[in-house]
Amino acid sequence: MPHLLQLNFALAAYLTGLIWTVQLVHYPSFAQVAPEKFVVFHRQHSTRMGWIVMVPMVLELGLAAWLAWAGQALGDAVWWSLALVLLIWAATFFISVPFHNRLAQGYNYIAIDGLVRTNWIRTLAWTVRLFLLGTLLW
Repeated sequence: MPHLLQLNFALAAYLTGLIWTVQLVHYPSFAQVAPEKFVVFHRQHSTRMGWIVMVPMVLELGLAAWLAWAGQALGDAVWWSLALVLLIWAATFFISVPFHNRLAQGYNYIAIDGLVRTNWIRTLAWTVRLFLLGTLLW
């Protein structure tokens, strides 16, 4: 089980670092893209980020579920860890994806601002999960 916990921690560390970069650098930069170039920019962003984010997120979901099931001796923390992953997935598909769908139609400052503001849910959830797993490893 130590390896399972380490794998969960490694994925959480990767995704936490990525989401902080997205939150503080990448999403705010959307507002700087010229409106006439935004559709192409956003399409490229979505394609490229899909590979960087979705494969690790799917692995994280599976490993978090496995850890919750196999790591019951670690206490409630493994269930909280899984709950945070489920929160991240819900925020991704019910909040972030709809904003991205609006942005796929073209530059929309209100949608960009909404994406940046609501992305804090995922940013904080991944950060809490990383610290939670780090505590378990400690």
